[in-house]
Amino acid sequence: METEKEPKDSKEEQDSREQRIRSITYLYYSKPEVQKALFEFSKDREVVPRYYEGFGKRPDSFQYPGDVFELVKKGATSFHCSEELWQDPLKLSTDLNEKQLNELRKDWDLLIDIDSKYLDYSKISAKIIISFLRFHGIKNFGLKFSGNKGFHILIPSKAFPKEINQIKTSDIFPTWPRMITKYIIEKTKKQLIEKITELTKPSKYVKDFTAPEKVMPDIILVSSRHLFRMPYSLHEKTALASVVLEPEELENFQPKDAEPMKVKIKNFMPEPKEGEASELLIHAMDWHKENYAEEEISKKQSEFKPVKIDKLSDEYLPPSIQKILQGVKDGRKRALFILINLFRSISMEKEELEKRIEEWNKKNEIPLKQGYITSQLFWSYRNKIVLPPNYDKDYYKGIGIIPTEEERRYKNPVNYIVKKAFQSQETNKRKNKDNPENKKKR
Repeated sequence: METEKEPKDSKEEQDSREQRIRSITYLYYSKPEVQKALFEFSKDREVVPRYYEGFGKRPDSFQYPGDVFELVKKGATSFHCSEELWQDPLKLSTDLNEKQLNELRKDWDLLIDIDSKYLDYSKISAKIIISFLRFHGIKNFGLKFSGNKGFHILIPSKAFPKEINQIKTSDIFPTWPRMITKYIIEKTKKQLIEKITELTKPSKYVKDFTAPEKVMPDIILVSSRHLFRMPYSLHEKTALASVVLEPEELENFQPKDAEPMKVKIKNFMPEPKEGEASELLIHAMDWHKENYAEEEISKKQSEFKPVKIDKLSDEYLPPSIQKILQGVKDGRKRALFILINLFRSISMEKEELEKRIEEWNKKNEIPLKQGYITSQLFWSYRNKIVLPPNYDKDYYKGIGIIPTEEERRYKNPVNYIVKKAFQSQETNKRKNKDNPENKKKR
C-alpha cells in the first residue's frame, strides 16, 4: 500500500534498484529457514510471486519449501498471499462467480495494513492499534514490518468465534473484517491525531487532522483475493525483508534491522485462544449498527409503526417490488434491504418473511450467500421497523428498477400496498352488498 504517489525515478535509479534486489535474492531465498517460513505461512492461501515489476500467474501455491527457490531461479523477487484461507487455492479462477468463490473459502484472517509516507507515523499508528486490541482482550497477534514504511498486524481466524447467533463467521467476508477495520479506525483516530500532533507541531493546540488520512489501515485490502506481502518476503523498492517483530521491538525498530542477511526467523502466526477476538467483533458489529445504517433514516421514519395487512395478496404489491421478487442480476444487497424493510413494515410474520426472502434469493442470477442474508435479518430484528426507501431514492435505479408513475404518486411501497388493500376491501364490500343472496338474507 502506498498512500501517496512518489516522483518517478530516473532510468538509472530504477536499474540500480533492480540490480540491488536481484543481487540479494539468490543468497537470501536460498536459506532453508526462509523457505520454510514462507512455506509454512502459505498453507491454504493463494500465493503469487512477483517478478520485480509484474506478478506471476494466478492462482498459485507452494507444494514444497523448495518451490520458493525454484521460482526465484525463474526471476521471482517477492511473494504475496491472500488473507483468505481456501479449501484448494489452485481451484481459484477469475471465471468463478461469487457463489463459487464463497464455496471455496475456508476462513479468513484479519490483516490490518498500516502504511504512511513516514515510518514514524506508521509506528505511532501500530502502537495505538496494538493497545486497542489488547484493551479488547486480544493478546495473540502477529506483527511485521511491511518492507518499506509500514507494518502489518494479523489476527488469525482461530481467534474469532466460529459463529455468532448461528451466523458462520467464515461466511461473512469481507463484511465483518471491513466492519472491524472501520471500527478500529474510528476508535483510534482521536489518539492518533494527538500523538502525531505531538510529533509534528510545536503547539499542542494545533492539531494535525490530515495526518491520520496518510496512515489509516487499508480498507481496500479487505476484499476477496486481495494480496499482501508474505512474512520474510523481500521488498523491491528497499531490498529489505518483511521481518516479524515482537510488539516491544516496535519502538526502537529501524529499517536496518530488516537487512536480509541479518534477519532471524520468527513465527508470524501466533496461536490464539479460541474466541479471543469475539469481543472485538461483537463491539464492531454494535458500533456499525449504531453508526452505519443502510440509509439515513428520518425522524418520521424511525417513529413509523408497522401496518397490518389482512390476507396479503401479491396483487397488492407494487410493480417494482414484483420485479425485484422475480430475481435481480445487480444490486442484490440493496434489493434485500428493500424487501426486508417492506415485509417488516406490513407486519409480515417472521417465518413467512424468511420464506419469501429465501425464494427470492434462489431466483437471483447469483444468489447472495446465506450467511449474509442471515446477518441482515439478525440486525433488522434487533432494530426498530423502518419504511423501505422511497421511490425517489437511488436504491431502485441502482438495481435497474424504474418505478411506474402510479408508484411515484404514492412515494413509498408501503403506501401503495395500503391503498391497494383498502381499495380491494371496499370493492369486495360493494360486491357483497349487491349480491342477491346477501339481499335475501337481510
